Amino acid sequence: MPKITLATWDHDRVMPIHDGTLRLPGYEIDPVILPTTKLFPIAAQEARFDVTEMSLSTYILQLSQGTTPYTALPVFLSRAFRHNGFFARSGSGIHSPADLNGRVVGVPEYQMTAGLWMRGILQDEYGVDLASIRWRTGALDEGVRHERLALSLPEGMEVLPIAEGETLQDLLLDGRIDAVLAPKPPMAFLKGDPRIRRLIPDPETAEADYFRRTGFFPIMHIVAVRASLLKDDPGLAMSLFEIFCEAKRIAMERLENIWLGSANRLTLPWLGAGLERTRLVMGADYWRYGYQTNHNELETICRYSTEQHLAARPVCAQELFHPTVLWT
Repeated sequence: MPKITLATWDHDRVMPIHDGTLRLPGYEIDPVILPTTKLFPIAAQEARFDVTEMSLSTYILQLSQGTTPYTALPVFLSRAFRHNGFFARSGSGIHSPADLNGRVVGVPEYQMTAGLWMRGILQDEYGVDLASIRWRTGALDEGVRHERLALSLPEGMEVLPIAEGETLQDLLLDGRIDAVLAPKPPMAFLKGDPRIRRLIPDPETAEADYFRRTGFFPIMHIVAVRASLLKDDPGLAMSLFEIFCEAKRIAMERLENIWLGSANRLTLPWLGAGLERTRLVMGADYWRYGYQTNHNELETICRYSTEQHLAARPVCAQELFHPTVLWT
């Protein structure tokens, strides 16, 4: 039986595949679990694994350049609302995301999917002129971070890396940048430093409103399959799609059983309240896989990639996926 490597982070919605609960017909899976900070450079630069979790933004960029060895499936291993990630320096005169016009703003990587969505939200929801912003890139609050792929940006657009040994948090605290687009809260904010504040004080309410109006639960990561494998076995695309759907069903059923159990098995006091609110706003199937039900959202992120000078050419949503799964 042929063996294929599968590399993802340890999301609950994929662990039934990694731990052998689910089997892929006709293949043996060699599981690899890596945090996405390590996995994504490997996927983008080496294409080491047969099936891999991948940044949607990076995939669109490489597809537009004709340089990706992968073909995606409409399996969205990571989704995340992003209104919670706008942070500014107290006293900067920035009171809402609409005030970011003309400012110096940090983002860990210009090409990262979180940044792509957040800039799109700034433009579409708050009327910000993205061309007026000067960008700084680097690690948010610790370590080192670089763009995983070289960018080809228009002349006059300012996207500059920060100095080695510095972080975006450092620059924000000492006034060298005005705000950051952050995939997680900066450590200083979590420790209560009053010099950093959220630009949207009640992000959960803003995100629920955004979902009601747009239907978007921002897609971050997709599953990508080595195109040569799919050429040899086109049926593999649907087999993988189905096993990922079943793994998600198992994870969501387990979460529901924990929620409705007689004792709280997770160390989270308001788990039930969170699930109740999620279902009230988004419905029971709030983590949707498949192309058809996510088409508008996918077209929007493809548009963002072009407008933000990442994609080398306009890409349409249908191009992203293997043709055998477009009906899903």
